[in-house]
Amino acid sequence: MDEVKVSVIIPCYKQADFLPDALESLLKQTYRNWEAIVVNDGSPDNTEEVVRQYMQQDNRISYLPQQNQGVSAARNNGIKQAKGEFILPLDADDWIKPTYIEKAVRVFSEHPETTLVYCLQCSNNEEECPSPRYAGYKSLLVYNTIFSSAVYRKSDCLAIGGYDTGMVWGLEDWEFYIRLLDEQSVVVQLEEPLFFYRIKENSRNTTATLHLHELHQIIYSKHMDIYGKLYDDPIALLRWLQQDEETIHQMKAELEHYQRRRKNKWYRRLGRLLRSFFR
Repeated sequence: MDEVKVSVIIPCYKQADFLPDALESLLKQTYRNWEAIVVNDGSPDNTEEVVRQYMQQDNRISYLPQQNQGVSAARNNGIKQAKGEFILPLDADDWIKPTYIEKAVRVFSEHPETTLVYCLQCSNNEEECPSPRYAGYKSLLVYNTIFSSAVYRKSDCLAIGGYDTGMVWGLEDWEFYIRLLDEQSVVVQLEEPLFFYRIKENSRNTTATLHLHELHQIIYSKHMDIYGKLYDDPIALLRWLQQDEETIHQMKAELEHYQRRRKNKWYRRLGRLLRSFFR
């Protein structure tokens, strides 16, 4: 299993202060056959200085500068330079636990039909990790439950043309997974919190939220054939969602009314339980 190389691609733009945490998490990996390519996306800070200090410590770390083009272009350029069979994208302000790469490679080794491996995720200030679950490709078209630092084959990435450099506002990982996967793809989620992301006031997630409508339009227009195939009547789907939402509101109102009339402790507990379910 150690013969398989994993290439960790780390785009970095104005994240030099956090980059050491990402690199330190790689140095602690129990799986030794990895390389890290830090792609400096035209960052105006001391990213290069930080990377070169770590390059002196470990020759598995390399440095790739480029003009500012965005995270998708940075990942694509890093992947082109990668020598590994597998790719692990890692943002410069995130980090992974020591066994993440080892356990991901083991899944691919024991189950070669697997297309993608990821794990549970936590923020840097969470004690619990309520990670969303992959519920199949059809659900992926509606909501992305796979974070950006999943492990996949380089050959699969190159076959679909890498990340879309036009998605400058965000959600490029979701759009990438829509092309990388299909209904037959095997996706494995490790049942451990092995990936940690940092919560900051200003981040790409904030930008993506501000442009969510435009991003959804881009994704849908690019993959209209897939959405049309799996959701052959979008109007009926929207109608069902609206009715479902109205039903939930009606049931919540009825539960509140029922609880006011019933003083029995058992009914009150039942009402609280059902209200939490529909929250």
